[in-house]
Amino acid sequence: MLKNKVVIVTGGGQGIGAAISQSFAEVGAKVVIAEIDEESGSERERMLKRNGYEVSFIKTDVSDESSVRSMVERTVSLYGGIDVLVNNAAISSTKSIFERTLEEWEKVIRVNLTGPYLCSRYCAEQMIKRSEGVIINIASTRAFMSEPDTEPYSASKGGVVALTHSLAISLAKYRIRVVCISPGWIETSHWKKDSLRREPQLRTIDHEQHPAGRVGDPMDIANLCLFLADNEKAGFITGVNIIVDGGMTVKMIYAE
Repeated sequence: MLKNKVVIVTGGGQGIGAAISQSFAEVGAKVVIAEIDEESGSERERMLKRNGYEVSFIKTDVSDESSVRSMVERTVSLYGGIDVLVNNAAISSTKSIFERTLEEWEKVIRVNLTGPYLCSRYCAEQMIKRSEGVIINIASTRAFMSEPDTEPYSASKGGVVALTHSLAISLAKYRIRVVCISPGWIETSHWKKDSLRREPQLRTIDHEQHPAGRVGDPMDIANLCLFLADNEKAGFITGVNIIVDGGMTVKMIYAE
């Protein structure tokens, strides 16, 4: 049961994170949207509150330790503790390895990998007080396959998968489960903040190339988060990575 559970969703203002925030709110959880983009975080908070849900936006830079610590402290002050953390916040960088600066590399790593580590570290301290907790890391199929010029994103997501099983073992004695989801192509254009929202522009071939017959939707990830966060339904699942990509990573592709 997730009703009245305290759930933190990093990057919860738009995209996959928005769907996750909304889904937990709809089942009665108390949701903290930990988001660096003030526009999207405030919009999502207002929308969910209008529908009667208990939601709080806390501006957070997951790459900054003091910001993470402050977010966790505010969450505990508001709701008394933390039950579930969803490490969703991430950024990307597409540029030739010969043009990308070290600072650009390090920024992606700090947000996408150091961020989940910091959030897990400070949230786990609070989960221990409740003698249980769940951490869900959002990685990517880019941890296992790549397009050109995506080194920092792919490396960071591979790190998130490894971080998951390491944390699962380290935190097991505190009854904290840690799991990972690796999405494939998830169309998020209709889950953006108002200023960026648009209808998806998908072709028939985009859907048909997936063995499942369609491109993914943010709710595909959000629904899995709800299942994994429920100790009654998923209490025997920890340390694993679940790929949600419509079958693309197991599909053999040959040139015609």
